[in-house]
Amino acid sequence: MPGPDPHDDTSRDYERFEKEQLAQDRDATSVDTADIDDTTAQRLVSDLVDADVVTPVPEDQVLVHEPSGTTFDSMTQLAVFHRGWTAGRDADGEGE
Repeated sequence: MPGPDPHDDTSRDYERFEKEQLAQDRDATSVDTADIDDTTAQRLVSDLVDADVVTPVPEDQVLVHEPSGTTFDSMTQLAVFHRGWTAGRDADGEGE
């Protein structure tokens, strides 16, 4: 009895298709944080402070992101983190 025809083997095509689908899913759920400049970061952090999401600690010159407990010494880093954190929660369905 002859073995399977190697031309009929589509497993490699399937693996490639799966990898492409996973990459597209990852791209669709990623958050663009490249557009956060200093002015945008300052505005976002100010809004977060007003909403009691971020607590400034002047004596240590840091900002504490209360929901995650993460400490930052840069407004831009905090703004980027918060956007990613929010997107992650929304993707998990926790933001509802």
